[in-house]
Amino acid sequence: MKKTKKLMTLAFASIFAFAGCQAKNGENKKSENSDTIKIGAIIPQTGPVSNYGNSSEKGALLAVDEINKNGGINGKKIEWISYDDKGEITDSTTAYNKLKGEKVTAIVGPITSKPALAVSEIAKKDGIAMITPTGTQGNITEGKDNVFRTCFTDPYQGKLLAKFAAENQKAKKVAILRNTSSDYSNGIANEFKKEVEKLKLDLVADESYGDNDNDFKAQLTKIAKAKPDVLLVPDYYEKVALIAPQARDAGIDAKFIGSDGWDGVLNVMDKSQLVLVEGSCFSNHFALDSDDQRVKDFVKKYKEENKEDPSAFSALSYDTIYLLKQAIEQAKSEESDKIIEKIKAIEFDGITGKFKFNENHNPIKSASMMEIKDGTYKFNSTVTADEN
Repeated sequence: MKKTKKLMTLAFASIFAFAGCQAKNGENKKSENSDTIKIGAIIPQTGPVSNYGNSSEKGALLAVDEINKNGGINGKKIEWISYDDKGEITDSTTAYNKLKGEKVTAIVGPITSKPALAVSEIAKKDGIAMITPTGTQGNITEGKDNVFRTCFTDPYQGKLLAKFAAENQKAKKVAILRNTSSDYSNGIANEFKKEVEKLKLDLVADESYGDNDNDFKAQLTKIAKAKPDVLLVPDYYEKVALIAPQARDAGIDAKFIGSDGWDGVLNVMDKSQLVLVEGSCFSNHFALDSDDQRVKDFVKKYKEENKEDPSAFSALSYDTIYLLKQAIEQAKSEESDKIIEKIKAIEFDGITGKFKFNENHNPIKSASMMEIKDGTYKFNSTVTADEN
């Protein structure tokens, strides 16, 4: 398993990294007695979801660098220790146990939902503070005193997307095309379906496919015949890039709406195909073109360091580091129980929004609806649903 260990000092140019290092044998001192605060991370640095993981880590490291340049946390620099979980459950639990052996103060991640759920079950027993920036599956945090998230949940996205379809898109008839192999896709679609019924919209089709499917003609033909005003496609951008051209070929002229997994779709679609998703809207955790000066500063610094735009994964991980900083400073301690109590009560104002946590440790926050316009992502509106 790949391990990256970084002590952020004055700038990214001064980062030193050790790949393939082994944890010290047994006698790691607690952070209280060291010159650094160890923050562990479980991130897919390789594998099929490495794009999400690398974006997340870049956002986190930007925050770590800023904090360390400004005196650290309670006078100590952050020591960032990350392990590659490849987006797999087995690797993520192995990474967790290694970080536990490192005696980290808190854990950021895992990034994707299935590994996050698996690790949360172990972390619950150990009491280590864990925050997943982007694990959206509803049950990751439920019943776990020490587990939190900085993103909104899949069910919450389903609710707000139904509200957006009704109020913003003025839809009367809606359809769903979901990935039944994905808890993420099903979680959003199921809640969307419930909310659509409450809003008295007509659900004219609810079609499905599997992870390995690339031909959606049969499902899309049925949807085309139903003539929806809006088609919800709650999946990640790789699938969306396959579905959109086939949907238009099938004669569907409905507006697409999607979830945060759409973030990145413009990077994988051919430029000649972007017209097919023009006007599509999806829920996201922050708006790249926000007027908020803090967001502008974040985007500028991120682009300077990484030569690319940040994604929502980058922004959420950036906020997660600053949230931990605030909690540790308020706790005046690096003991997990004291930090956890401060996280529970925190009122945090970051680049992905101002929020506090509900009883399930989910952030109470709004979503930014992004619209694909002229080949770029443009802020459309802010949507808030009932508490998730």
